[in-house]
Amino acid sequence: MISQESIIAAMKKGGLVPVFNHTDSTIAKNVLDACYQGGVRVFEFTNRGANALEVFEALAKHAEKYDDLYLGIGTIFSADDAKKFFDKRASFIVSPAMIPEMAEYCNSANVLWVPGCGTVTEIHQAVNLGAKMVKAFPGNVLSPGFVKSVKAVFPNIPIMPTGGVAPTEENLSAWFDVGVTCVGMGSKLVSKDIIANQDYAVLKTRVEEALKTITKIRN
Repeated sequence: MISQESIIAAMKKGGLVPVFNHTDSTIAKNVLDACYQGGVRVFEFTNRGANALEVFEALAKHAEKYDDLYLGIGTIFSADDAKKFFDKRASFIVSPAMIPEMAEYCNSANVLWVPGCGTVTEIHQAVNLGAKMVKAFPGNVLSPGFVKSVKAVFPNIPIMPTGGVAPTEENLSAWFDVGVTCVGMGSKLVSKDIIANQDYAVLKTRVEEALKTITKIRN
């Protein structure tokens, strides 16, 4: 059993969690490989599209070659879906919302549950339901100022903003300067152009540069 603490520690160490979805499992595998080669050790596939479970299952089998990679599933809205993906070896479960029934399931299965929260009330409820980490979502709406205010009253809860996070020093500094544990990054990291051109070398370089920028900011 993977401990929740080990996943959070890996998220904190790298500081970057790519967030990606595609209906083609080959493309998903190539994106995962490029991100891993660039230095990422925590990756979130999202539950979007009718065949997301099928693609995730193939991706999870592919990821077995990486002993130190944590592969999670995002965009989960029910305990039933959480169980389906956990049974396909999801290391952690991420939701855009704070959903009590998911907390109940994830607690019973001892799997890391990262609920999306947009208010102090939601974060308070999530913590009371056993969440060891929360997602500030949507990040582009909430802004770093939200995290700064939350940290004043919840100094110990790890926070991962997702939505609108960009791999620039200016944007990453704004988030890490207010104390986020890591950032979730989607299309601004894995762009449509990269996928259209299947330019995974560019993605690898982009990931490397983002991780270097995060290290620079932290130091």
